Amino acid sequence: MSVLLIIGIVIVALLVIVLARRNGAASQQTRLEDARAEAQRWYERLGGQLMNLHGDDAAARQALSDAGERYNAAGGQLQQANTVRQYELARESALEGLQYVRAARVAMGIDPGPELPALAAAQGAGQLTKEREVSVQGHHYKAGPQPGPDTPYYYPGGRVQGRPVPSGWYSTPVWKTALGAGAGALGGLLIFDALFSPGFGDMGYADGYQDAAQDFGGGDMGNGDMSGGDTGGGDWGGGDFGGGDFGGDF
Repeated sequence: MSVLLIIGIVIVALLVIVLARRNGAASQQTRLEDARAEAQRWYERLGGQLMNLHGDDAAARQALSDAGERYNAAGGQLQQANTVRQYELARESALEGLQYVRAARVAMGIDPGPELPALAAAQGAGQLTKEREVSVQGHHYKAGPQPGPDTPYYYPGGRVQGRPVPSGWYSTPVWKTALGAGAGALGGLLIFDALFSPGFGDMGYADGYQDAAQDFGGGDMGNGDMSGGDTGGGDWGGGDFGGGDFGGDF
């Protein structure tokens, strides 16, 4: 094999490598631009909804307030994003905000609008289909599929410390660090088990929660009096629900 032929082969190989890298960089740039445009689209849609909605009902006001928080979070994420994943997180925040907007519209008695893409964080969490009320350490908690004077806090569904929390309306934002009734970390654990554990009764979940609900299956809730601290001697499954802010990013 002549020297010229060898040089020619090397040059061709180098050209192939350069072209492959350029194509890869161009493809990555395209994905980045697409992710940025997608996140920006939902962010702007959320902003438009917030500008045009004003709720007098307590549930509607709370949902719009939560939507505003997600709008601010998405805006901050967009400003700092420089990867596809970061733009995806901004998109998720904007979509979560729009879920709160839909909830506000339901509370206001108007058309909630078109369906939204599913939240990645809510996958498998399901949704409440029946009302439920429990007492934990002397405090009453309610949850259900519809807003009301006693259930003004909407949650779009997600996981808290690995446990599925279905979408619905709650009397207290128990997924957040500070429990509204001051029940504390242990109280938070008992609230989640009491409200969501299949072993505690038929809460009524839509399709999609059944598999996720197995996360609660490790404990025997028993039939004890939750308000008095007698849990029936069951195993609560561990976990500390008092730490972290569960109302924001997933």
